[in-house]
Amino acid sequence: MKNLIPDNVSDKTNVFDVLKERGFIEQATDEDAVRDLLANEKIKFYIGFDPTADCLHVGHFMQVIIMMYMQKYGHTPVVLIGGGTGMVGDPSGRTDMRKMMTPETIEENCRAFEKLFEKFLDFDDEWKYVGNKGVYSPGHETKTPDPGKAVSVNNASWLLPLNYIEFVRKIGTYFNVNTMLRAECFKQRMEQGLSFFEFNYMLMQSYDFMVMARDFDVKMEFGGNDQWSNIIGGVDLTRKELGKKVYGMTFSLLTTSEGKKMGKTQKGALWLDADRTSPYEFFQYWRNVADADVNKCLRMLTFLPMDEVNRLSALEGAEINKAKEILAFEITKLVHGEEEANKAMEAARAAFSSGSAGIAMADIPTTTINSSEFDGEGMGLVNLLKQVGLVQSNSDGFRTIEQGGLSLNGNKILEKRYMVTKSDFDDGVLIIKKGKKKYHKIELA
Repeated sequence: MKNLIPDNVSDKTNVFDVLKERGFIEQATDEDAVRDLLANEKIKFYIGFDPTADCLHVGHFMQVIIMMYMQKYGHTPVVLIGGGTGMVGDPSGRTDMRKMMTPETIEENCRAFEKLFEKFLDFDDEWKYVGNKGVYSPGHETKTPDPGKAVSVNNASWLLPLNYIEFVRKIGTYFNVNTMLRAECFKQRMEQGLSFFEFNYMLMQSYDFMVMARDFDVKMEFGGNDQWSNIIGGVDLTRKELGKKVYGMTFSLLTTSEGKKMGKTQKGALWLDADRTSPYEFFQYWRNVADADVNKCLRMLTFLPMDEVNRLSALEGAEINKAKEILAFEITKLVHGEEEANKAMEAARAAFSSGSAGIAMADIPTTTINSSEFDGEGMGLVNLLKQVGLVQSNSDGFRTIEQGGLSLNGNKILEKRYMVTKSDFDDGVLIIKKGKKKYHKIELA
């Protein structure tokens, strides 16, 4: 049994109170009833993930952490992989239509998602959902999930077999178009135009909730705050079609103190896969968050007790950097393991302080280069190495890279024709390390 959340994370016994204490909960369909339900029953709940890429990013990670808390307190996470809804794409919070993916890509992405979830949740691999073959044909679970184990299901199993006419006759009649058009999830799209293709998404997500409530007694749906309208749709549909009382709860999106989404870097999303975002890059992102965001990140993305969260985030001046290092270490340890977290921390210290190499920043040879040199495709790494005198020739540079003896800000580079761009710099600084002891600092002008 995975047990990544320590017992001392909270002194509260109801997971609702724990999530409230950590600042996750935004709204619930009936807060008092939800709190009582989570105190008195061990329920199945679900969060949906559309496979829009072949990897989870840090925006998904908030939802994963919530599932981990729920599992810790004895509830059954149902990970819903959107193999069916992914065929359409959620318009919530978007100003344009999502790029349509082929069925093959969606299937590959679903498999990749499932592997990543296994890092964080303990699954009952013997549980399976069977059926259904149409809107009038209920499916069923093969067994009750083992206590405390998560299960995974793909909504392609009930969405792809649907007959469209049957679906709109049975399900579409419950939805009022005027009400749907007022929904928050569609507002940003109304000026640019919302396709009928995407307009179906709310019906599909609502149907997901109803199917799982009917076929294996799912009682709650969780999601980001941008999912409120879709969740309400599922709660209402389940009540109207089944006469069952189910609940929804939404959580804060991971945003900075300025209201911008976290996890966006110059290179794109902050991925949870080490092949997409290296542990060092991952560590550095959290090490460099704004002072005002330290408390939120410690609360929501680590499992440190709240007393420790409050102590660390109360530090001021240069001391706050200690809190940021602990934040970066804890999140990197959770995502990539303790060994990788230690390596990333040592690399960061070596690059930006006296570090394990015994070399101070002030002692590192430094070259200032105009930032325009790194615009667009950037500058060839070997050319940069020659320019600052770390290699004498192209062949020397290529050989150094091929032998694994070169890193940029702690990231080992193995691509001979690597192009250095501004995204490789941290706060306008790039530390090149050649071999074990040779460093050179590049500063942007």
